[in-house]
Amino acid sequence: MKKFSLLSAMIIAFFSLSCEGPVGPPGPPGFDGLDGLDGVNILGTVYDITGDFTPGNDYSLFSEFSLDAPGLEVFETDVVLVYILWEQIPDDQGGAPIDIWRLLPQTRLLDQGILQYNYDHTFLDVSIFLEANFDLATLPPGDTDNQTFRIAILPADGVGAAKLDVSNMKAVLDYMNVKEATIQKVYTD
Repeated sequence: MKKFSLLSAMIIAFFSLSCEGPVGPPGPPGFDGLDGLDGVNILGTVYDITGDFTPGNDYSLFSEFSLDAPGLEVFETDVVLVYILWEQIPDDQGGAPIDIWRLLPQTRLLDQGILQYNYDHTFLDVSIFLEANFDLATLPPGDTDNQTFRIAILPADGVGAAKLDVSNMKAVLDYMNVKEATIQKVYTD
C-alpha cells in the first residue's frame, strides 16, 4: 500500500510540474521609481525665497504655496522644511561660491542677546520670522536684509520610509531628484 501511495504521489507531481499553458496578456506598465525606491512617487517641491526682515513686515517673511509654488498641492501630513542660506565659502577650484544651508530653527548669540530664525507653517503657507530677547530694531542689516531661505515640501510617507536626514540639504535634494539649477527663486517685498 505504501508503494502505491508513493507511486501515485510521484505521478501527480510529475504531471503537475510538467503542465504549461498559454502565456497570458501583459499587465499594465508600472511607475518608474528612483533606484532603490521602485514605485515611490515623490510629489514634493523645493523653492527659494529672498527678502528683508523689517519693522513693516513685523520681522517676518511669508510664502503662500499657491502663489510661490503653483500647481503644488500640499497636504496636512506633508513635511515642510525651511533652510537658511547661512554662509557662502569660496570654491577652491575658482568656481561659484559654495552655499552652506542650515535647517531652521537657527540661533545666534549676539552682543544684544539671543536671536533665532524660526518658522511655522500650515498646508497653505509658511511664515519665517525672527525671535529675540532684545529689540529687533537694533539688528545690523547683515542679519535682516537680503536673507535667502529654501523651502522643501516632502510627502510624509516617503520621508519616513526613506529614513532621510532632513538636516542635510543635499540628501533632501537627492531624495527628491531636484537639481540646484532648477530651483525656483521667489523675491518678497
